This record gives sequence, structure tokens and C-alpha cells, in this order.
Amino acid sequence: MDFSFSQEQTLLQDSIERFIQKDYPFAARQKVIKDAIGYSAAHWQTFAELGWLGMPFPEDDGGFGGRSIESMITWEQFGKGLVVEPFLATVVLAGGAIKIGGTEQQRAAHLPGIIDGSTQAALAYAEPQGRFNLADLTTTAVKDGDDYVLNGYKAVVLNGPAADLLVVSARTSGAQRDQDGVSLFIVATDTQGLTRRDYPTVDAFRASEVTLKDVKVRNASLLGEAGAGLPVLQQAIDEGTLAVGSEAVGCMEVLYKDTVEYCKTREQFGQPIGKFQVLQHRMVDMFMEHEQAKSLMFMAAMRLDEGYDEQAQKAVSAFKVQVGKSGRFVGQNAVQLHGGMGMTDELNIGHYFKRLTMIDTLFGNVDFHLKRFGSL
Repeated sequence: MDFSFSQEQTLLQDSIERFIQKDYPFAARQKVIKDAIGYSAAHWQTFAELGWLGMPFPEDDGGFGGRSIESMITWEQFGKGLVVEPFLATVVLAGGAIKIGGTEQQRAAHLPGIIDGSTQAALAYAEPQGRFNLADLTTTAVKDGDDYVLNGYKAVVLNGPAADLLVVSARTSGAQRDQDGVSLFIVATDTQGLTRRDYPTVDAFRASEVTLKDVKVRNASLLGEAGAGLPVLQQAIDEGTLAVGSEAVGCMEVLYKDTVEYCKTREQFGQPIGKFQVLQHRMVDMFMEHEQAKSLMFMAAMRLDEGYDEQAQKAVSAFKVQVGKSGRFVGQNAVQLHGGMGMTDELNIGHYFKRLTMIDTLFGNVDFHLKRFGSL
């Protein structure tokens, strides 16, 4: 099987790699995360100008027709730089839901702004009692003439502080955990009755707790058909899982390579610690864990490109399980081999490990995806 990239994919990989190396060193990232909005508006505009924001969207919607392989390439490079710009929330999650489930009019109304960088968006789907079950919803949407009235609460809405619009999951019929009856709505963040509590996350991103109290939206805000939003939401989340899993693979590559270099220079007992056989074995194990995760990354991306079905979902869950296990092993050993320095904010090692830890729980942890893999 040929795993080599096409010319266009290689150009995409090279352009992002150059950006990370030239414009996104660790010291510059640390300054960016202290900004009021938590990311660089200039970088975001650069993403738009280079076409990265439009990469996952069909050409008919103004995008470039990229698929899962292109997403994988993008996110692996983003992981190497610990990119904090809200690409995941705006483009992959909220934009992905609109791309998958939106009508032609909805796509025409919202996707151009996402593609040119003028619109920030977020996916408000998680609730405290849900425990990764996308159908477990207490947020409700009740029909009221030509409107829907939304009431409920959404937790950890990534990019909530900067978002201009939210894609909100709510129950329009059925019991709390029914697979049917879940609907998606496009809601402007300045709508009356919508309030947010903004905060930074442990891995330097920004998120919000969103409360909806008698929020009225027009019928045209309903994304797709009423009660049929769960498959759309699930596909968007699986595409997001591939994205953050690929990001984790990029993080792991930096961690094991930086650890190898450090062990060549750090001396103990009169010689570099990299000469101790037990540590050499540890670093080889780190390399192997990264390679296993990378192999499953390719499989998941190719399965998704073949079509979104149960086999693709199984591949995504298998990948997420490996990412959780490998990310913990590589991160913990990188910190341990760096000693006390690995725990400091001044060194990049701890920041990569924080991101890997958050990715492990994002969209379902190892236990959740093992059960999902078995059920599929």
C-alpha cells in the first residue's frame, strides 16, 4: 500500500511546517496565550490567507475540497507547534456540523465567514451529566410558532469567549438519552437570554460555560431536520477526534525527539545519561508508542475518506484509544527523563504533556472508546 502524499498534500505539509518553525516558536506561543483573546488574530488571518481555514470545505461552498488526509496532515503539524488558534472549534467542529448537516442556504450564510476568517464559531454539545454520551441532553428546544425556545446549560464550550455563533445541541423530543429527538441549532452569541462564563483551560486554550434561558431562535436556525441531529453531531465529533488525535501524534514526536537530545547532553556520574542502557530502552519505547499511534492515525484518516460508516467509527475509536495510551506513556517519560526541569513552565515539555492529557479526555477517554469499539 502506498502511503506517500500527493504533490498538493506535500505542499500543504511543507507550508504549515515552515510556519511553525518560523512564526510559531515556543517563546512566541507563550506570549500569544497571554493575549486577551487567547490567540493571535494576525495568525488567524494568515491561516485564512493561506487557505487553511477553507481546506476541509467543499469547493461548492467556497472551500478547497480537502478530506481527512489533509486534516490529518494539518493537525499533526499543529501539534508540533502547540497551536492555540481556535481551528478545532471554528473549522472542524462548528464548521463541520454546518458542512455536514446544513442546508444550502445555511452553508452559504455561515461558511464563507469561517473560510475568510471573519467569523468565529463553537460547538456547544457537552453537558455535565453526559459523560461523552452525545444523546444525553437536558437542554431542550420547544417549538413556539415560527420560533424555537431553548433552555439549558452547556459545559466546556471551546472557543466560547471569542465565538460569534454557536452550534447548540438540544432535545426537541424523546427522553433524556434517546438516540432520536436530538436537534442542532445555529445561535448567535449576542442572542437575548444567552450568557457565558469564560475561563482559560489548563492547556492554555479558552472555553465557556454557556447558559440558555428562554433563548428564541427562528425556525431557519434549525440545522437540518428536527430530531435528526445526532448523526450530524457524531460525525463532526469523529472528525474532531481525528484532528486532536493527529495533533497528539505531533506532540509525541516533539516530546520523544527533545528527550533524546536532552539525554545526549545531560550528564550524570561523569557521562551523558543517554548512554545508560535502561534509559535507551525507555526512549526506544517512547519512539515505538509514537509510531503505533501514527500508524492508526493513517488508518483512521483513510477509513473516514472511504466514507463515514461503522468501520470508520471503529477506526477512529481505535486511534483514540492508542493516542490515550501512547500520549500518557510518552508524556510521563519525557517529564521524568528531564527531571525537575520537565515540570517548569519555562520548558516546553510540561506544556506538551498538558495538551496530551487534555486530548486524552476530549471527545471520550480510553475507556469510553474501548467500549464504543466493542459495541461497533
